[in-house]
Amino acid sequence: MSQELFKAMKQSIIDGDEEQAAELARQVLAQGLDPLAAINDGYVPGINYVGDQFGAGEMFLPDLMLAAEALKAAVGVLEPEMQKRGVQRQVLGKVVLGTVKGDIHEIGKNLVATMLAASGFDVHDLGVDVPFEKFAQKAREINADIVGVSALLTTTMVGQKTVIEALADLGLRPQVKVMVGGAPVTKSWAEEIGADGFSEDAMGAVALAKKLVGA
Repeated sequence: MSQELFKAMKQSIIDGDEEQAAELARQVLAQGLDPLAAINDGYVPGINYVGDQFGAGEMFLPDLMLAAEALKAAVGVLEPEMQKRGVQRQVLGKVVLGTVKGDIHEIGKNLVATMLAASGFDVHDLGVDVPFEKFAQKAREINADIVGVSALLTTTMVGQKTVIEALADLGLRPQVKVMVGGAPVTKSWAEEIGADGFSEDAMGAVALAKKLVGA
């Protein structure tokens, strides 16, 4: 695959250009090129660049969200062909993700889901307003490595502790790691409730998830 094509893929993610990212993915399929190489060598470097720039304060949350949507569009085009070929991306770990019961905020959680999936995690997104025990049940069902619990309200963040207790009740702690996030969540809160870590943003969540699975 040409370096020019990889470069264009990377740029489409940096620009947050969903249409261009998907069009380049269609070109990959039309030319019979390797969809996995397109993701790993074309699109992922783009999201990594945006993440680095975001971390440095050079790009902002809207840029990261647009880049994540562009990546999602490209992967959406390429994935069916990968399945047809029996090609699988390396899976770093299985993650159950959701926003706790009583909380319907989803932008941050959706961004974390997209970034984790782009980074090689198998993400099972339960959505918003998720009952505490459902996190634990899903973790047991899929043999999850990590459960990610989001809460955007001070009134709902106590639910993160309840999720950890639900996991313990099913005998899934400490082998299933728990990471927490959301606007009111702090490192000291994470430590207080016995979580394995917390992150302030999507890029931090990816780094934390990799650390928790030893990647």
